[in-house]
Amino acid sequence: MSQVLAGLMDEVRDDPGVAGLVLTGSHARGVATAGSDVDAYVITGGAARWRPSSSSPRLDLAVLSVEELADVSDRWRRYSYRGARVLLDRLDGRIAELVRRQGSLSAEEAEVMAREQLGGYVQFVRRAVKSRRDGRAEVARLEEMEAAAWCLGALFAVFGRVRPYHRYLRWELDHHPLPDPWTADFVISRVSERPSMLFGPLEAVARARGFGDVFDRSGSGQA
Repeated sequence: MSQVLAGLMDEVRDDPGVAGLVLTGSHARGVATAGSDVDAYVITGGAARWRPSSSSPRLDLAVLSVEELADVSDRWRRYSYRGARVLLDRLDGRIAELVRRQGSLSAEEAEVMAREQLGGYVQFVRRAVKSRRDGRAEVARLEEMEAAAWCLGALFAVFGRVRPYHRYLRWELDHHPLPDPWTADFVISRVSERPSMLFGPLEAVARARGFGDVFDRSGSGQA
């Protein structure tokens, strides 16, 4: 355990106003390097805002109330809870449950997100195909770049999962694998080079899971 984290744990353990402590980031996922910051959430039991007694440039700390921890509307933040470690939970497991909820999608959320992300991916791939066909290679490349985020969002939502941050994409696929062929090497090599290469495999799995109408609305195939 890093000295920074040990000091933070000692401080929150002695403060009854703190309901929980959650370690996230590279230290929680076991991929920290010598230069990695300690990323953590301090969860307060009331409206009062908590502050550490001392600061450190190696500590990236966010303070949330229990109500804020329960709010799942911030899509971007949700992956930070995937693989997070609850180091203190004074609410008899509620902190751990809220962390689990943040890092996963309900069936309803997955349905909405999959359709949204698939729709965006399909449109950007079709634009790339049309631009390439028209001899506008630089425009096609830009459309492919836009398609990458939609592709990853769609892939994980189709499988009911929160999309990982880029830096943890390989970690996610290595530690929590998707079914074949969606290995880390398969996904990363294609989405980083030309996301449209994943159109066929993604369409197949999306149709198998009930999202074929997203593709049907735009016609069959990439062009």
